[in-house]
Amino acid sequence: MTRRVVLLSIPGLREADVSVMKRLRRLMAGGELAELVPSFPCVTCPVQANMTTGKLPRDHGVVANGFYWPERHEVEMWTSPNDCILAPQLWEVLAKRRPGTTSAVWFPLHSKQCTAEYVCTPAPVHNPDGSESLWCYTRPEELYGTLRDELGHFPLKNFWGPLANIDSTAWIVDSAVVAARRFQPDFFYIYLPHLDYEAQRYGPDSPQAKDAVEEIDRQIERLFDGIGEAYGDVEDEKNTVWLVAGEYAITPVDHVTYPNRMLREAGLLEVHEIDDGEHLDLANSRAWAMADHQFSHVFVADPDSANGRDTIQRAADLFYSQEGIAQVLMGDQLAKYGLDHSRSGQIVLVSKPNSWQAYYWWLDDRHAPGFARTVDIHRKPGYDPIELYLDRETKSIPLDATLARGSHGVPADDPTRHAVLLATEPGLFPHHIVADTDVFEIVLKSFAT
Repeated sequence: MTRRVVLLSIPGLREADVSVMKRLRRLMAGGELAELVPSFPCVTCPVQANMTTGKLPRDHGVVANGFYWPERHEVEMWTSPNDCILAPQLWEVLAKRRPGTTSAVWFPLHSKQCTAEYVCTPAPVHNPDGSESLWCYTRPEELYGTLRDELGHFPLKNFWGPLANIDSTAWIVDSAVVAARRFQPDFFYIYLPHLDYEAQRYGPDSPQAKDAVEEIDRQIERLFDGIGEAYGDVEDEKNTVWLVAGEYAITPVDHVTYPNRMLREAGLLEVHEIDDGEHLDLANSRAWAMADHQFSHVFVADPDSANGRDTIQRAADLFYSQEGIAQVLMGDQLAKYGLDHSRSGQIVLVSKPNSWQAYYWWLDDRHAPGFARTVDIHRKPGYDPIELYLDRETKSIPLDATLARGSHGVPADDPTRHAVLLATEPGLFPHHIVADTDVFEIVLKSFAT
């Protein structure tokens, strides 16, 4: 029988969660478990790139969940094309090392147009009138039509925003089973996002987060059963290795900082006002922060000039004693975390574990830009977990950043910030504690055993 490997990427999965997931524990019985230590910054896009390349941001270039292109004064948050990843990924390496090996990539970030034989990722169509039509990018191209006809449209409203819930993960499970039956890929990488939602809304140990653990446990069982059947695995002859990676752990927060407001009050950040409020003026700002969960990249204009170097120091000085900020990294200090890449900001601000950083730059909510009150992950030059909430009175996203109860991103130098890695076979993990970059070699080793 053909050797196959399935890698599940489940953000927020901790060993404490696994201990109450009776279905997952039964499915992984006889295998092994390790603590998974995500590399800073411990957020989705960098960690997924770490796992699929075996390298850090200095090599693959994914320094955050977004990118700033200073030559164009443009920010791209949650961009989907794969070409932003500058190092070979697992499916590329497998194709070279094991000719004829096929791969499927299901819903991880930055997967659009990757070289895997089979791909599915959200790609809503943006219409001229400003509306959106539901759609997914797939390879083969006609696959989404087949999935839509069999399962209905992918429920994008349940993938992120105030309506985010188990329905999006359930659709990913159903569509992955369809793909497994139809294509039987040798390597299947599947992103199941559900644990991200309630842990940020209410806290990682809240009753709602515990209910989410139970919900995803049921979906994992459905996925195991469906793909196992598609691959022809039976009780006494299972030829599929399953790996389950928790990506990062979400921890409680009770504090928020606003680096862009501080830069504005210091005269370093500029805005321009249009019909719907104050917008960030990237072209004329001397410094601004791309805030991303518990860290920020601060970008400075003309950083190599005398004025730029002065601005870097002025901006850094604002944050050294700021409540909620644990580290202010500059220059050679970025290498400590593998962030010594041209895409990084001149300063990286790291939160304290109980705090996170909001992208807001307006000083009065009456001047907030229109998109601030909407679910608009691409126009906001920073991550906004408050999109998970709804102001029922105004039927819009609230502007109260203190609502967030869980976050992630700071260095995982404490066991409470470790995720978990599981395998259905023993002997795959080099140690009881592994780094996210180790997942790459563990997958390759799984094919060899």
